Amino acid sequence: MLDPIGAAPALPLHEAGKYVAGAYAVFVTLILVYVAIMAARLQRIERELSSLTELVEQRRREGR
Repeated sequence: MLDPIGAAPALPLHEAGKYVAGAYAVFVTLILVYVAIMAARLQRIERELSSLTELVEQRRREGR
């Protein structure tokens, strides 16, 4: 029986290095994009939270 994975020839090391480096570059880029998106969301949530805190303080002052 033929093994489809074993039948595929391995790339020589001097050629495979380019693909490994490319895979790492894509991975690092995706991580950086994810971190940037999370940072933007965190900033938006912090702005909304400070706005809500100001509203609560204003209503407390008006209530007394």
